[in-house]
Amino acid sequence: MWSERSRNLSRHCTEDLGEAPSKMKHLTCFLLWFFLSEAQGFEIPTNALPEFAEYGDLVELVPDKFQFVPENRRHQRSVSGESGETMEDVDQVTLYSYKVQSTVTSRMATTMIQSKVVNNSPQPQNVVFDVQIPKGAFISNFSMTVDGITFTGSIKEKTVGRALYSQARAKGKTTGLVRSRALDMENFKTEVNIPPGAKVQFELHYQEVKWRKLGSYEHRLHLQPGRLARHLEVDVWIIEPQGLKFLHVPDTSDGHFDGVPVISKGHQKAHVSFKPTVAQQRKCSNCSETAVDGELLVVYDVHREEKAGELEVFNGYFVHFFAPENMDPIPKNILFVIDVSGSMWGVKMKQTVEAMKTILDDLRTDDQFSVVDFNHNVRTWRNDLVSATKTQITDAKEYIEKIQPSGGTNINEALLRAIFILNEANNLGLLDPNSVSLIILVSDGDPTVGELKLSKIQKNVKQHIQDNISLFSLGIGFDVDYDFLKRLSNDNRGIAQRIYGNQDTSTQLKKFYNQVSTPLLQNVQFNYPHTSVTDVTQNSFHNYFGGSEIVVAGKFDPEKSEQLKSIITATSANTELVLETLAQMDDLEDFLSKDKHADPDFTRKLWAYLTINQLLAERSLAPTAAAKRKITKTILQMSLDHHVVTPLTAMVIENEAGDERMLADAPPQDHSCCSGALYYGSKIAPSSLPSWASPSPTPRTPMPAIGAPVVETSPPPHVMRVENDPHFIIYLPKSQKNICFNIDSEPGKILNLVSDPESGILVNGQLIGAKKPKNEKLSTYFGKLGFYFQHEDMKIEISTETITMSRGSHTSILSWSDTAQVLSQRVLVSVKREKTVMITLDKERSFFVLLHRVWKKHPINVDFLGIYIPSTNKFSPKAHGLIGQFMHEPKIRIFNERPGKDPEKPEASMEVKGQNLAVTRGLQKDYRTDTVFGTDVPCWFVHNSGKGFIDGHYKDYFVPQLYSFLKWP
Repeated sequence: MWSERSRNLSRHCTEDLGEAPSKMKHLTCFLLWFFLSEAQGFEIPTNALPEFAEYGDLVELVPDKFQFVPENRRHQRSVSGESGETMEDVDQVTLYSYKVQSTVTSRMATTMIQSKVVNNSPQPQNVVFDVQIPKGAFISNFSMTVDGITFTGSIKEKTVGRALYSQARAKGKTTGLVRSRALDMENFKTEVNIPPGAKVQFELHYQEVKWRKLGSYEHRLHLQPGRLARHLEVDVWIIEPQGLKFLHVPDTSDGHFDGVPVISKGHQKAHVSFKPTVAQQRKCSNCSETAVDGELLVVYDVHREEKAGELEVFNGYFVHFFAPENMDPIPKNILFVIDVSGSMWGVKMKQTVEAMKTILDDLRTDDQFSVVDFNHNVRTWRNDLVSATKTQITDAKEYIEKIQPSGGTNINEALLRAIFILNEANNLGLLDPNSVSLIILVSDGDPTVGELKLSKIQKNVKQHIQDNISLFSLGIGFDVDYDFLKRLSNDNRGIAQRIYGNQDTSTQLKKFYNQVSTPLLQNVQFNYPHTSVTDVTQNSFHNYFGGSEIVVAGKFDPEKSEQLKSIITATSANTELVLETLAQMDDLEDFLSKDKHADPDFTRKLWAYLTINQLLAERSLAPTAAAKRKITKTILQMSLDHHVVTPLTAMVIENEAGDERMLADAPPQDHSCCSGALYYGSKIAPSSLPSWASPSPTPRTPMPAIGAPVVETSPPPHVMRVENDPHFIIYLPKSQKNICFNIDSEPGKILNLVSDPESGILVNGQLIGAKKPKNEKLSTYFGKLGFYFQHEDMKIEISTETITMSRGSHTSILSWSDTAQVLSQRVLVSVKREKTVMITLDKERSFFVLLHRVWKKHPINVDFLGIYIPSTNKFSPKAHGLIGQFMHEPKIRIFNERPGKDPEKPEASMEVKGQNLAVTRGLQKDYRTDTVFGTDVPCWFVHNSGKGFIDGHYKDYFVPQLYSFLKWP
């Protein structure tokens, strides 16, 4: 971070500022770089964060370990030390303190780096403040105090900033300007010459969004003080309302800092503290060099088991995080297009072959693939897609191993060949309609053969590629036009990523493939009520890959709606999916207000980050000059409003009087949204939901409504139902009577409710017991229900925790915390959060499941399920089961009503199935309209577990498995 220059250089630089004020004569040769290959700057407060307070729910853990990724830096010698330590005194420049404070609030990270330096030498000294910034971070502010003169940064439109800088330079009141196009680094660098005895303080603020990759978030802090610091403090606060699933700080420093980092972790927040003493900073006990030269890496993930999406609303903005799990992968059709031109010779080709061998081994059996390799010619391993069998994978690996790089680069023809293979397979019906088609291009250079014009190649690809194909581009090294690859991929439902050409190339290639190897959803669209939501970021995405996360943000007007609901539509493996998410607005506000480290402005910052980056990407793809000018105007205004350094703005750094200026000017570059993100989507207007996701007008198939707004449907007044422990209520429509009976059995037993082999419909229920007996009787309830639709090969298991849908080898899991609809073949499953599940087959037969939650600490009761089935003649004559047998109504006659032992419960005789039964008038509960107290339903109760009313004995209805049909004579 720090460097010194010779006394002659210092004198020469000082002489160049002869007209400057006396305090500024020594402020010379100031160099300020932005090595920013992506995007810069948001406005965040510049005051230092307060010390970390003890959280009430934090538990001190065993000190974790600390990761340092060493980097090549020139040799530095240190002179500073703690009181009582003997230090080598070389240049008399003391790094008094080096402080890093970083807070992550719901994926939005803000970081402050501050250093204080004292020149104890009798001569002026040059000092460099050189900070590495994570790729894609936004610099938001910078301040510097040199010998009492304070410089602060402000964002100006680029031409205005340059004009101010030029004015100051004309008067000799400025330092040098350097712009860099370096692509592999993102640095902020300043150099200042300070007189003897002077003090200088630098303070830089930046922010970034944490993108989820391969199941976790990584928060990296580059720690490079350059020398020993008297006081070195690093504090990281992670604050996630969803709750922290795990958090750790890996160690790759060979144990040098073992025991120094301290982790305190609670349910929703954590603190990582790293404060090594000077002795601990030394590379060795008698070394003057610092071992602090690398990265602090914090890895974590959040809880998302309860629901697929998290919708957070605060201060007029919303952020929607979407990362569903528990879904089967969608089959892939994947074309690998590999550059084998002469420039790939050596390490790059060796590493690419190594990566491809691993990638091919990771293909699933239901995937299809092929390989296209190209130099000045184009070859294909197979002219069409083949299944990823062991034999085919082995053959493909042998083909790749024999590749010898040579010749030129014909990117245009290679891509068109890959597109043709996928298009042809699709046109011939050889692709699974639910599969995902991907092209992965790996290249290290620009085209040298065939079509050379990049815009023409981009046009050719766009013209021929079908809209169900995503193109991902991996650019190896720096000879390739990375901006072109970004435009090419963004224009075709994919992203580009730079791969650094070194011994780590293979790992980088494999890591990227792993990110796209598990597609879980297609055609993911986010819908919000247009009456209260505006300025939504990209909300339509071609694919969702497991282990990642989609983020959508927008503005929300609470005066127009008290609540915010979102509707997500998507396609998973063989199912259509609709998910509804309701924002927990009051809970979030209460949570944030209780934590002084939480950033109350995280929703606005995250929205601005997404919006500006997406606009920059749209600008690079603008079809006309007029469209580009319009987007440019919007970007410029947002950049100024949100204090962001972009290719359209510059940071002017000046003293309080405004007569001393410096300029931080970002080099013009093409931005791709968003650095670190796996998705580049599009914007869609609010659209109507699919017809199957709307409430059905048919009264016999009620379902929880899911739409915007949600409309409740009225349940049919008369159904067959099972509630409580368990009480059966059979409605007989011809007689217009309700007949009731109880089943008293043992926990674990499975009862058949509906068994219709001819229609292929089965419903079974498994009993669970209360926590303990009451009045010497252990009550039993339905804790699990199984539905099997044989003709659709669809099984649905509903417990008090989850709803699991299986079709063939594919499985999807929803929780009761979701509001969702899933359509597979003719079966529609509708979940109403913490309330109901409706299963509808062909809009003709419906099954309604009601969730009963009890107080978790209740000494006796447990959660259980109720089931409601409307009477219908859609079942076959062979339908049976405790409920199914009554789909074909038996004749009954109730007569001889008389007072019973209980005056409020009269008795009568019932003639049914050739028998006369004694029945009692009573009340049972229907909980569909009142889930707490229920609605009274009068019925005639049949004693002895329904004996005489049901066929046979109730034990005849036991089945061995949840999906076993009833074997009835």
